[in-house]
Amino acid sequence: MAVKVLVVDDSSFFRRRVSEILEQDKDIEVIGFAVNGREAVDKTNQLRPDVITMDVEMPVLDGISAVKEIMAANPTPILMFSSLTRDGATATLDALDAGALDFLPKKFEDIARNNEDAIKLLQNKVKEIGRKRLSRFSRPTPTSIPSVSAGTTSRPAITQPDRSFNRSTAPASNIAANTRASGKKYQIVAIGTSTGGPVALQTILTKLPANFPHPILLIQHMPAAFTPAFAARLNGLCKIKVKEAQQGDRLMPGVAYLAPGGQQMLVEGRGGNRTLRVFEDDSARITYKPSVDVTFASTAKSFQGDVLAVVLTGMGADGRDGARMLKQAGATIWAQDEKTSVVYGMPQAVANAGLSSASIALEEVANRLVREIGCG
Repeated sequence: MAVKVLVVDDSSFFRRRVSEILEQDKDIEVIGFAVNGREAVDKTNQLRPDVITMDVEMPVLDGISAVKEIMAANPTPILMFSSLTRDGATATLDALDAGALDFLPKKFEDIARNNEDAIKLLQNKVKEIGRKRLSRFSRPTPTSIPSVSAGTTSRPAITQPDRSFNRSTAPASNIAANTRASGKKYQIVAIGTSTGGPVALQTILTKLPANFPHPILLIQHMPAAFTPAFAARLNGLCKIKVKEAQQGDRLMPGVAYLAPGGQQMLVEGRGGNRTLRVFEDDSARITYKPSVDVTFASTAKSFQGDVLAVVLTGMGADGRDGARMLKQAGATIWAQDEKTSVVYGMPQAVANAGLSSASIALEEVANRLVREIGCG
């Protein structure tokens, strides 16, 4: 069955090109268009699409407000298009807080040209989130989330509608709830994610105590323009410190380091002198920048088995090869479970390879981390 899509944008050119690109895939059917957020809400009520592609900046009703109204009345997977600016990044994070599942940078040059990579990425994202049927899907909702952009103070909170995707009641299995700590000692936590990752990371990190005893590495597939705003937002919400990683950062307990978009993040050194190397990667053989595999591999080299790694929701298999290196060094690997993953690609790749020792519901990850690490 084809994924039915509603395309929402105030640009007639963008609506037409997105539609043409999507319908090149036989598994996608564009069933309607909307030129502003108000029309998007109405068309969603009428057409009941499987997926909505939504622009952020539109007349009459903006994309963020439209997302909130749609999630309140007819919860639907929404893919946002946003500009590669700081304001665009903040607006996109607001849209994800409001209930959108994922986003893509709005690059007119990629849409105008027949850029094969951009075409496949759009098609695959639409199909992946379209397969996440609402009857099976729950997402943890941080209630009353302040918006924080780099260098700013918090803005008015976004309060989730009562009938949005249910993010707060993802059931943790009895096994997860009753699992005791292994007794293993760690020196660092590393978390890799992609599609659905911003909300997943926020769900986990906001529950960690201020006295969390180890550094945390965060690898989220995200454009360079977005990571400063995302790190600032998390830092404003969390008890631990969250920062965008910089070249030469010394790893400190209770600090989470977010890999900058468009770059790689490596751990260097041993003992008490471990630092981060952050660099531009021109290698054509590495698809993701940042790459979970790259950071995991360097963490295995530097920390050996004293690592607790977690692979969260995301498309593809980034993290599997790095997790294999960690596992061979004696590290512990966890994967998010299928039910609470927006896209069960990355965690499934790790689980199917026999690398993870636990499959955990998103709402239970923080509790398990605190219990396993022995803090809180």
